[in-house]
Order: sequence, then structure tokens, then C-alpha cells
Amino acid sequence: MPPDLVIGVDVGGTKILAGAVARDGRIGRTIEVPTPASGEAQFLAELESLVAQLFVEGGRAIGVGVPMNIDRRTGIALGAVNLPLTNLDLAGHLRDRFGVPVGVENDGNAIALAEWRVGAGRGASDVVALALGTGVGGGIVLDGRLYRGWAELGHVVVDADGRPCQGHCHGRGHLEAVASGEAAERAAIELWGEGADAPRLVEEALAGHAAAAAALERIGHYLGLAIGSFVNILAPEVVVVGGGFGIAAWELLREPALAGARREALTPADHELRVVQAELGDDAGLVGAGLVGFEALDGER
Repeated sequence: MPPDLVIGVDVGGTKILAGAVARDGRIGRTIEVPTPASGEAQFLAELESLVAQLFVEGGRAIGVGVPMNIDRRTGIALGAVNLPLTNLDLAGHLRDRFGVPVGVENDGNAIALAEWRVGAGRGASDVVALALGTGVGGGIVLDGRLYRGWAELGHVVVDADGRPCQGHCHGRGHLEAVASGEAAERAAIELWGEGADAPRLVEEALAGHAAAAAALERIGHYLGLAIGSFVNILAPEVVVVGGGFGIAAWELLREPALAGARREALTPADHELRVVQAELGDDAGLVGAGLVGFEALDGER
């Protein structure tokens, strides 16, 4: 690893992954812990502990990707759908504690930044990235720049008046409600009862279980409807699909997602549409957080 390193922290709904990250996206030592679910104090204590353990690697800045909307005027992380967190000045807190530049970004935006800079979207000027995990995150690159607004792509409606969204979201029929890892877990429980989960659904479908395959085909269909809408609005050169669940189930989601997207996308995008698997896998959020840290180090945020 080169000497120019930052500490990246990828906060997810179920785990926090932190590590030393280089400018080219290479990752050094990492630490993974479950995401604290009991509130702000425990979350901040865990975050500080992770960064402190990694600072011996020589981090010059800190970047954090968090599943929260960011107030661009103040830098305050406003709220999270799947975590009991609200109105956190994460950048200020970590700057005071460690005395280095700190950048905080929505996790979906961080993933989009990583896949665009060093992953499946590199070389493109317009990219939509989707991360299917506990929920559905997303980010947008337009005209060669990361869109830093509220790109809550997982909360686009794909099923009017459909099932309630998860966590603290009060909407219905959102992509996150029907195409996330939690949606896959619900499908698994319907098939096999309590204790079944998304990995089992994927495993059974790959082994030829017809009902499991049908459940994932339905999830892929909803994903495609959303992608078709994003294409009609943003005309991306490529749509990148990642996240833990998205990567694990990609082989089963790809074709129904492409079919749904091509049905909804306007010509000529319906024929030219590129939907690809994320190249960075589960590391995309960590790499993106690291790149956010470098932007803070370079005075770009």
C-alpha cells in the first residue's frame, strides 16, 4: 500500500466496514463489526473505536459513507431509514476527535463515486449505481460529476399503493420495499418459515427450486421497472447494480431486470441500455468512503 492513505468507513444497515484506502481504490487493513442498533451514543463510540484502531496505518483523512440524507448547507446527516440515527454532525464530531479532514457522504452516492472512478462505470460520463442490500441505495453521476443531492433511488415508486416501505419510511410500493435483501428474506420466510433468509432464497433458486426462482424473478422485474424510469429521466450510459444482495443474486436478477427496463425505457435507450454488475463487490462502499476522504483531504468538500 502507498503511504498516501485515508480511513474509509462504510456504514450499512447490519454492519460497519472500515479500512485503510489508497487513492487508486486499493484497500489495506479492514475491520468489520455489526452496526449498533441501540442509538446514537453507541454508534458514535463504535465509529470512533474503528477509526482509532486504523489510524496506526497512517490515515491523513477520514471518509464516511452513511445511509442518511446529508444537508448540503450544514453537512448534518439528517436521518436514516434503517438505523435509529438523526441530525448527526458526523464530520464535525470526527474532526474534533482526530484532528484531520473529514468527508461524509450518503452511502449510495459513495458507491456511485467508487464504481464511476475505479469500477464498472469508469470512463463513462453518466452513470446510475444501485446497491441492493438491507435496503436499496443509489447514486448518480451526470456530465462527469457526482450528483450530491438526495439521490434516494430506492424510494422511487414501482408498485402504486403497494406494500409499506421498511424502517422509518412511511411510503408504499417503493423499490426498497420489493427489491432489497429484506424483500428477499420475506420471500424466503413465506416459502420455508421463520429462520429462512435471502442467501437461502438465492441458493435454492440456483439449485432449481421453482418458487424461489419465481420470487427472485419478481424482484428482478421490479428492479427493471425502476431502471427503466431512471433511464428515461437521466439517460445514463451504464447502470451498475451492486450491494451484497444484488451481487449474490445477480445471475437470477439480470434477465428479468433487463426485460423490465427495456419495456419501460424509451427508444433508442431500450436497445442501447447497459445494465452491469458492480465490479467492486462488497468493497464499493468502503472504496467510495475512502474517495470521499481524499476529497476532504484535497479541499474539494
